[in-house]
Amino acid sequence: MGRPRSIDREKVLDIAERIVREEGATALTFDALAKAAGITKGGLQYCFGSKDDLIAAMVERWFAAFDVEVARSTAADAGTIERARGYVVASGRIDEATQTKMAGMLVTLLQSPEYLQRVRSWYATWIGRFDPGSEAERRARTAFLAAEGAFFLRSLGLVEMSQNQWDGVFDDILKLL
Repeated sequence: MGRPRSIDREKVLDIAERIVREEGATALTFDALAKAAGITKGGLQYCFGSKDDLIAAMVERWFAAFDVEVARSTAADAGTIERARGYVVASGRIDEATQTKMAGMLVTLLQSPEYLQRVRSWYATWIGRFDPGSEAERRARTAFLAAEGAFFLRSLGLVEMSQNQWDGVFDDILKLL
């Protein structure tokens, strides 16, 4: 009796991200992913459950990596304003390909009420850090929202920006802090 083959979840997520990056979010199907990963569709369903669960795992992994990037740009004992600065710096470093991939996955994911709540919760945590009674923290909240707005406008192809323009926008956002 042979040992059951285990599926490397991180490797499968890497392959899923590659499919989205190279072919777009609509190309990410269980059939395409199973074929690219060299596993059965049933194995993929066992590992992730549904396509929504797969996309949620991709988004959660991205959020976790982004949070690490923010932490890398922020002192451990930093206050809200410095954390917002770290957020803006990390947002400005995201390349256009990653932005497009993330926006596509988020748009798909947000169609599900369960996953919409997860994303809302992540944002609520960030927004909840800002003290509306502090002028400096209101500016930090505005910088946070400006960084998110720039991210989504560029990611969804609503605004085209060169890398120099992108860097300039984030320099201006940082000035709010």
